[in-house]
Amino acid sequence: QVQVVESGGGLVQAGGSLGLSCTASDSTTVSFVMAWFRQAPGKDREFVAATSWNGGSTYYADSVKGRFTISRVNSKNTVYLRMNSLKPEDTAVYYCAATRAGRATRQSNEYDYWGQGTQVTVSS
Repeated sequence: QVQVVESGGGLVQAGGSLGLSCTASDSTTVSFVMAWFRQAPGKDREFVAATSWNGGSTYYADSVKGRFTISRVNSKNTVYLRMNSLKPEDTAVYYCAATRAGRATRQSNEYDYWGQGTQVTVSS
């Protein structure tokens, strides 16, 4: 059973930056699409960003495009999310997800493996 574990959340002021990491338990995930989702209190879980298996294609929600960058290092079984120009509305629990599907998807129900989440809080 593949496990993914997020790290790097925390508290940051608006306009600041923060980086998240997600490490998978084994190298089978090198062929997986990896993504980040987030869920704010009282809201549904929403897509943030995704990367193809080799990082050659990336996808972003409109709300984070130009501010967030997803990347991966397959030799480390790790995917990253660099978040710049953070806003209070970026406050949420951020989840890493992996899917065996061959294409990136924004639909959370198409992801097979999920991390436990890491809290990101942006103060105004």
